[in-house]
Amino acid sequence: MNHNIVIIGGGIAGMEAAKALLALGHTPILIESKPYLGGHVAKWHKLFPDMSSATELVEKLRKDITAANIFLSTDVISMNRLASGWTLKLSNGIVINASAILVSTGFKLFEASKKEEYGYGVYENVITNSDLEAWFNGESDWRIPQNPKTIGFVHCVGSRDLKACNGQCSKVCCATAIKQAIEIKERFPFAKVYCFYMDLRLFGKKYEDFYVNAQRDYGVQFIRGRVSEVGETIDHRLQVKAEDTLSGKPLKLQLDMLVLMAGIVNNPSIRSISAMSGLETDSDGFLRSSDNEYGVVESGQPGIYFAGACTGPKTVPETVAEARSAALQIHSYIKKLA
Repeated sequence: MNHNIVIIGGGIAGMEAAKALLALGHTPILIESKPYLGGHVAKWHKLFPDMSSATELVEKLRKDITAANIFLSTDVISMNRLASGWTLKLSNGIVINASAILVSTGFKLFEASKKEEYGYGVYENVITNSDLEAWFNGESDWRIPQNPKTIGFVHCVGSRDLKACNGQCSKVCCATAIKQAIEIKERFPFAKVYCFYMDLRLFGKKYEDFYVNAQRDYGVQFIRGRVSEVGETIDHRLQVKAEDTLSGKPLKLQLDMLVLMAGIVNNPSIRSISAMSGLETDSDGFLRSSDNEYGVVESGQPGIYFAGACTGPKTVPETVAEARSAALQIHSYIKKLA
């Protein structure tokens, strides 16, 4: 008997899971709402800590899953429980009876304009981490100031912030800021680059070395303190007010460019999937795993599994590991049905 396996979400979690399932003898059905695969990683330039190409990773995964059934620009519009699985109706009119489902819908970046004190959308040279990645990739209409002399990065924009309704750490912002600061210094070696942080959280393999390298080899300066206000001078430079909490002194700096490290929040698609399937969400709005220690990829519902940032912020290595784990669990589940 043929058992359909549906993967909802074509980011690197969904792609890696599809690759693993193909290797296990299955032909998964991959559904992606966007017209391209790769999710957020497809829009990134380089990946930390090795500064490898994000495009090359996505392209490699894409080539590895050509045998899968892939639907782009497609949404799941209904899910109904059957005795032997689920019936899914897609926005392209196709109906699929699935024995197992992997949810890998990823995340959304916090809307930086909600933090009005930073001036995103008001001042031209206040941009987000996503905007800077687009510039690195040559895909942005925004023009970087000519020969910028001073550039700032603000960590935790919309993360660890109860007023922004997101008390969680986004996990990847510190390392992303360091990566982008290094890339900026490579392009503008004489510019002064500042990182304003609350706490540096660099827990991954080689992440601490990455941080030391940014200071020692690139001269990136790290200031422990929250930016309280951003304004614009008469000559259209940015004036940033902050407090250096280590020295206890207020700071006022003029910058040519300010990059806001927009944090990770739950993908709005989670709400519709949860409503259709009965899957539970956690207090942070992400999908709730059956167990946060031992069952992160398990939903608690038979035949439905999770991978990647649909359950919370994840690094690329964590996402890939979860995708492989979920694929193995789905394979074991399908074998029991046979």
